Amino acid sequence: MIGYSIECASRSGLFDRIVVSTDDEEISAVARDFGAEVPFTRPAALADDHAGTTDVIAHAVQWFSGQGISVSEACCIYPTAPFLQSEDLKEGLRLMQAGRWRYVFAATRFAAPVQRAFRQTADGGLEMLFPENFAIRSQDLPEVLHDAAQFYWGRREAWLNREKVFDRFSTVVRIPHWRVQDIDTEEDWRHAEAMAAHLGLRSSTAPTL
Repeated sequence: MIGYSIECASRSGLFDRIVVSTDDEEISAVARDFGAEVPFTRPAALADDHAGTTDVIAHAVQWFSGQGISVSEACCIYPTAPFLQSEDLKEGLRLMQAGRWRYVFAATRFAAPVQRAFRQTADGGLEMLFPENFAIRSQDLPEVLHDAAQFYWGRREAWLNREKVFDRFSTVVRIPHWRVQDIDTEEDWRHAEAMAAHLGLRSSTAPTL
């Protein structure tokens, strides 16, 4: 999967450097095989399950500054985004450079209205998260978006200042819902395999999903 993200970044023609931040030797080797650089080892404090994206990218930007290399914009691309497309990366950069935005990232609509969500209680019953919306028709509720977990363009200062990504100085590239699949679980992986087979999406040199 990381090979696909690297290839997509390379095909876009947008980047002076394609860098993978990791502390893992196997991931480093795979990244280099696909043409990415691994010029530093990610610190242990940023390599656990609780490390935040902004801290990881801020570290990378600071590392380049320490090498005398100025970074104006940096794009974080997740390695678990097998349906990322170069055109979306291009549109993200265009939006950021054309406006006042500090971040631009991929987002998509929820498959169902979140305002009518409910949960199951300990005794097996149900309770709505927003009971005031029970009698409102789904089509009358406002559209709500969520992070597509693909990429995040950000200005140097935004990364270094750890500014919030989901805020008024950010905007999004809208991705169709059918082309979004974050991969956190085995179920996510199986769904991604089915999507890839249906859409005919394959990396040119990476193993198939």
